[in-house]
Amino acid sequence: MSNDIIANLKNELAQISGGVDDDTRAVAGGGSATKRISIKGGVFRKMSGGKEIGSIEDRHMNVIFVKMAHTASRTYYTGAYKEGEKLAPVCWSSDGKVPDAEVKSPVASRCEECPMSVKGSHSTGTGSACRLSWRTAVVLPNNPEGDVMQLVLPATSCFGKEEAGKFPFRPYIQMLANNNISAGRVITKMQFDTKSPVPKLLFSPVGVVPEADVATVQEQKNSKAAENAVKLTVFQQDEGEGVTEVAAPAEPVVRETKKQDAAPAADVSDVIKKWSKKG
Repeated sequence: MSNDIIANLKNELAQISGGVDDDTRAVAGGGSATKRISIKGGVFRKMSGGKEIGSIEDRHMNVIFVKMAHTASRTYYTGAYKEGEKLAPVCWSSDGKVPDAEVKSPVASRCEECPMSVKGSHSTGTGSACRLSWRTAVVLPNNPEGDVMQLVLPATSCFGKEEAGKFPFRPYIQMLANNNISAGRVITKMQFDTKSPVPKLLFSPVGVVPEADVATVQEQKNSKAAENAVKLTVFQQDEGEGVTEVAAPAEPVVRETKKQDAAPAADVSDVIKKWSKKG
């Protein structure tokens, strides 16, 4: 009987349904099904539900930033990360300035005063024990109406100097702002820095988002998926229920579509001039 009802529902809803919504999926146990781009091992990998479901062999790919957290976030873990293991952060900050109100025992009142945010505080002797990352939401230029994917950038990809027209993330966004350009109007090429011993991305503009796609990009920016992608979420249990478990910090996530054609190399100034004419 129930199978007949489900079959009828599927047939009727097929004409109007957009699929399973976030609320239904979350209660069913599937979470928000956020897809993300991982750069683990220096490879662009599509992840869903914590599992790799695709990868791209190219050392670069093009994206459109539809939404970005306004500041970097921080998370501090005392335990060593192990593949596939969930860890509980001791302290975290959504804005990278002060610990969130939910933190029961902050290491310091301000992140800039915290000994765990000092360079060299990591157990390896390099970098800081408190991990800094920047959360963004992206879509693919050849499928802007497709999945909104989370791309979490580690500190190594966020800060530094421009070199030969390639920028770390924040200097890249600053360059666009200085030229009166919104990131959501630009097709951005992200590529691995082959000189870096750890996965590190650099960014450069390679084109203008076609006028026909501007409204779609704006819709994606306002979507729940984009909002979730840029938010630092730490799940907590009530006191006395045991250790809080959260997923280990997401890496800097690719929707599996037809292989993207490599964009031709472009001079930054040429792209900026082209965009200006469009604007």
